Amino acid sequence: MTTHITHLIGGRSWEGGSERTGVVHNPASGAVTGRVDFASAGLVGEAVATAKAAWTGWAGTSLAKRAQVLFAFRELLNARKHEIAALITAEHGKVLDDALGEVTRGLEVAEFACGIPHLLKGGFSENASTRVDVYSIRQPLGVVAVISPFNFPAMVPLWFVPIAIACGNAVILKPSEKDPSAAVAMARLWTEAGLPDGVMNVVHGDKEAVDALLTHPDVRAVSFVGSTPIARYVYETGTAHGKRVQALGGAKNHMLVLPDADLDLTADAAVNAGFGSAGERCMAISALVAVDTIADELVEKIKDRMRKLRTGDGTRGCDMGPLVTRQHRDKVAGYVGEGSAAGATLVVDGRAGDFDGGEDGFWLGPTLFDDVTPDMSIYRDEIFGPVLSVVRVKSYDEGLALINANPYGNGTAIFTNDGGAARRFQNEVEVGMVGINVPIPVPVAYYSFGGWKNSLFGDTHAHGTEGVHFFTRGKVVTSRWLDPSHGGLNLGFPQND
Repeated sequence: MTTHITHLIGGRSWEGGSERTGVVHNPASGAVTGRVDFASAGLVGEAVATAKAAWTGWAGTSLAKRAQVLFAFRELLNARKHEIAALITAEHGKVLDDALGEVTRGLEVAEFACGIPHLLKGGFSENASTRVDVYSIRQPLGVVAVISPFNFPAMVPLWFVPIAIACGNAVILKPSEKDPSAAVAMARLWTEAGLPDGVMNVVHGDKEAVDALLTHPDVRAVSFVGSTPIARYVYETGTAHGKRVQALGGAKNHMLVLPDADLDLTADAAVNAGFGSAGERCMAISALVAVDTIADELVEKIKDRMRKLRTGDGTRGCDMGPLVTRQHRDKVAGYVGEGSAAGATLVVDGRAGDFDGGEDGFWLGPTLFDDVTPDMSIYRDEIFGPVLSVVRVKSYDEGLALINANPYGNGTAIFTNDGGAARRFQNEVEVGMVGINVPIPVPVAYYSFGGWKNSLFGDTHAHGTEGVHFFTRGKVVTSRWLDPSHGGLNLGFPQND
């Protein structure tokens, strides 16, 4: 029996029929578990009209009342996080602990957004000129769209939606059609938290729905996370239609390991960062750059740890789950074949092995290559799977040059016990997020997430203060009042309302 997954517009499930649908799988079994309705351009227009009608009242709602809804949503999400995690595992395939960690990291952004009364404070200059005051305010944009990827069906929407709503906007979320249920479940929590109907909406679909959001005149801004080619398309199409766009693209993240690093801790970090969530992370480490003579020992340590990993159904206590679809699994397996053919040393072949799950699951185990060179496809391309490549260099300078020459600039890490080398690296590397003995340097919610070069289109990063600025417009007021006035007597204690 399959589940019917449909749009959520105006606080209610859409009741119309759909000419086109998509298939949702359980990646651990390969079975079809759901069918999701695909929105036409016309239906997207209806959702935008619903959001626009709801936006006016929400934008005029006081910060105090908005914050109350945010706090209620935070409590509901925290109470239901295990349910959301189970939906992620069932449709994406990542193990339950990883899915729960995803929801928890997204929860941090909701907590950050609860401070919206402080985050929207403006500046004030009294007597900038004689009896003239100047002050700044930030106001919501209107209807905004969030287009999220399959690899983080809860966390990525939570990077954007709570901040957009807290700032006074109405939101249309277009989740990945591969694993849409978590987005719908979280959207229902907003209604339960007291958010007015129409402020939070979910539409499902493919390119037709995306293009409708990118071109609709009443959508003011678009947040997107996905591959670099699509991120570029979203940015160029959205901006060509007058929208503010932040489009986070792909990555090829390097871990630079210096000879003085603790190789046991480094090997642990490389395995965790390379194979967590089956490598389907834009912050996964896919290229380990080993300096000087340490590569042989480090490769052996990583290999030993990989032998202990158990790949299988995410509900069975395994370390790593399947890939999200059969097509993606086959694509990643193809890269493994290309790497071997190009002359890289295949240390651990994830295509072979026993998997703790259904025979038709989308399995590919952790894979390790050594002696990888920059001309190989396994180095050049973002594989987005459990494939870790070891590149050998002779010096720090050669490793740094390799990283800086890469067209991506999302995340990177250095492992060393030399504080001077670490400080030099953080200043010289041309990457947006840097870890020092931290393999996955995803910033906490009150900082902002985003890379450089082909990993980001637009100049605004996700969440943190940059997220607040993205979802608002600044206005400066110059004011002069020649006569004072007062509002009469009221001895009651002043309250926010």
